[in-house]
Amino acid sequence: MNLFDVYSLFDVTPVKALGCKVWDENGQEYLDLYGGHAVVSVGHCHPKYVAAITEQLGRIGFYSNSVRNPMQVELARKIGQMTGLDDYSLFLINSGAEANENAIKLASFHTGRDRMVAFRKSFHGRTSGAVAVTDNPKIVSPFNARQRVTFVDLNDAEAVERELAKGDVAGVIIEGIQGVGGINIPQPGFLQELRRLCTKHGTVLILDEVQSGYGRTGRFFAYESSGILPDIVTMAKGMANGFPIGGVLISPIFKATKGMLGTTFGGNYLAMAAAHAVLDIISEERLLDNVAEVGNYLISNMPQSEQIRTVRGVGLMLGIEFDGPMAEIRKRLLFEKHIFTGVAGTNMIRLLAPLVLSKAEAQQFIVSLKEVLQKA
Repeated sequence: MNLFDVYSLFDVTPVKALGCKVWDENGQEYLDLYGGHAVVSVGHCHPKYVAAITEQLGRIGFYSNSVRNPMQVELARKIGQMTGLDDYSLFLINSGAEANENAIKLASFHTGRDRMVAFRKSFHGRTSGAVAVTDNPKIVSPFNARQRVTFVDLNDAEAVERELAKGDVAGVIIEGIQGVGGINIPQPGFLQELRRLCTKHGTVLILDEVQSGYGRTGRFFAYESSGILPDIVTMAKGMANGFPIGGVLISPIFKATKGMLGTTFGGNYLAMAAAHAVLDIISEERLLDNVAEVGNYLISNMPQSEQIRTVRGVGLMLGIEFDGPMAEIRKRLLFEKHIFTGVAGTNMIRLLAPLVLSKAEAQQFIVSLKEVLQKA
């Protein structure tokens, strides 16, 4: 039997990792500035994280949500304390796509409506509803396309209002910062206007912080800089440093009924141990401050080159946009400089480094990129 061949793979096989470093089977060291799609938040194999999962596995690894799990309650308390959303509720699942799927379902339950508004260049996941609100024809099957979703341009408040005025929109879903679509940031005032419009028309506002949340921008959630309160916040990637987990933060305007939502694996004991360790490390090591400092350092010291069109982003969620395709540049960074990076489209390198990235490691990337560009 073969694997279902859906991934474009580089010929690298990691076998060991620590912090922001990864080693392959030949002992070659790599600098990881991608964190496996922004998942590795507190660094590979952080000793406190490893100990938490190991110790938990020695007690109990799994039981379903048919019993009480105090670790879930405590996680909700910690997240509420860190975000100021103390009166919100937490629903735990296994991934960002599941988080968005459940958010869409809640919006429809709450309003009784069946249409969603999303934004062009958005990405919300690969399950049915999440795919439907993702603006990427390559991953939208005919089944997904039959769901009622209207796409508008990011930052076009007038287009949003025209749709909401029709009275059939259950929710508006927006990323704190668009990741896959190219590190596109909502303009100042746009999230505030979305909040006003959703309130006016009785529509649920969903902030997808799956990639942009959990400290990636130097704030716990990217939307916090706008000062608004969403009705629902979704999160996943950085929550457990690689252990599968997702979460939905749900405003008090929603009333839960038994059986409305459900999950087999969500909130299991091992996931909770991992998630608690991540929050503790973020707090104890002041990683939000580190993200802001190192992110600013990267932006301020990026090489000056005619090949670079722009550098945009916040904290450690950065995009380097080139005048043309960047596949060869990324390949040379990997195989000549031994640095992992990501992509957004055909002409952007995406950096989603672990939150523990140091200035010295940031400087290593800056020097390496400069040398690669000089040879191009």
